[in-house]
Amino acid sequence: MTTLMFTIFLFTQYYNVYSYMTINKYDLSDCVLNPKLVQEIASYKNITKTIMNEVVNNGDTFYNEYANFIDKFGARPAGSVVLEEAIDHMINLTRSNGLETVTTEDVMSPHWVRGSETATMIKPRIKPIAILGLGSSVSTPSGGITAEVIVMRNFNELNETIESNVKGKIVVFDAHYTSYGETVAYRVEGATKAAEKGAVASLIRSVTPFSLYTTHTGSQEYGSNVTKIPTAAITHEDADLLRRLQDRGATIVMSINMTSTLDYKTSRNTLIDLKGCEDREKLVIVSGHIDSWDVGQGAMDDGGGMFISWYVPVIIHKLKLKPRRTLRAILWTSEEPGLVGAIEYLNRHMNELNNINFIMESDEGTFEPLGLDVSGSQNAVCIVAEVLKLFKPIDKLKVSSTVGSDITIFNSKGVPGASLLNKNERYFWYHHSNADTMDVQNKNDVVQCAAFLAAFSYVISDLTEDIPRY
Repeated sequence: MTTLMFTIFLFTQYYNVYSYMTINKYDLSDCVLNPKLVQEIASYKNITKTIMNEVVNNGDTFYNEYANFIDKFGARPAGSVVLEEAIDHMINLTRSNGLETVTTEDVMSPHWVRGSETATMIKPRIKPIAILGLGSSVSTPSGGITAEVIVMRNFNELNETIESNVKGKIVVFDAHYTSYGETVAYRVEGATKAAEKGAVASLIRSVTPFSLYTTHTGSQEYGSNVTKIPTAAITHEDADLLRRLQDRGATIVMSINMTSTLDYKTSRNTLIDLKGCEDREKLVIVSGHIDSWDVGQGAMDDGGGMFISWYVPVIIHKLKLKPRRTLRAILWTSEEPGLVGAIEYLNRHMNELNNINFIMESDEGTFEPLGLDVSGSQNAVCIVAEVLKLFKPIDKLKVSSTVGSDITIFNSKGVPGASLLNKNERYFWYHHSNADTMDVQNKNDVVQCAAFLAAFSYVISDLTEDIPRY
């Protein structure tokens, strides 16, 4: 299939698995590891303490570099000039920390630019409606769209509604948040399903469990053979208002005006290697994406995850430690439009997948660290569980079919991996919104995440035994 179709396919697969439907599928009481391996893992206790203490002792410097990056560059949309400047910054920062083995690989990235966006309810009364266009949305026609509104609770209700009752209207999906994996379908597929019924625009209730009149953006994908209609998110408060008005039998009319552009630009994945002392061709990868949406600062999604991943080879190098395998940090580009950087890396390195011993990612917040969400064989999970014993109380283990965002596509190819588990109950409060700023972060939590990730990564990269695929 073409690169674009492959991107859309994997993007859809990513959101289908994001709800982590497979949990704790292995019984850890069944783990039977070689006693020599158990003893070897236990021998890393002191070095893990050394690594974590070093990160904590340098916590102020690390966190200040992170805050400086976020405040200097702010939002870093895929394909933008500011994203490329941010990538240059991280390359220079890596080299200034003594690591010269930093390279980049070009990625052709979508470059969607938001223009002006306004919406007003004009019947049954005049009220401004806050909207935030969804990624890749087309513009409204010149002069905007004024049309009657129909509010739908879910896709089933839309399917059961005759086409003549939808045609020419603005469909509002009032799907309440249950989990990200379930509710995000309305963001990804809403415009297509509404267009199939003849709608002229679609709006969604923002995909978040909590709102202070905040709108949340994110990617959507137009299906084939449908008219591309403008689509945006509205607040919970306005979605509730529209629902109440419709339930009372009111005729709702809204005017929407949206502009945007879409083209393609060259971006870059950034690879930072701390070469192994023995099995240099084997990789332990730790990663996070450097791009963000165009709202907020991208501090939480995914500035924190990117920065703690970047720091892994940096701090291990500073301590003059030489793991057996190569430690590679990858700063993925263009994750937000649909894992574009990761897909390019996978395609480019497909013949080298067997060299990836373990792959990790942080893209679900850098709040208080709890442990890891792991994808892999039972033997792989058992080894990770044993290593986590070194990090009590950061030793929670969750098992999923795939984990993270970018690395899901590697898990699906049989590569074992893990995503950082953290106390992120409020993650989707801020996600893809203007509220994603440094204010949601806590310095001690971010530093502890960095310390845990660095120490765990070192152990996995240095063990004499590979993480088994099967």
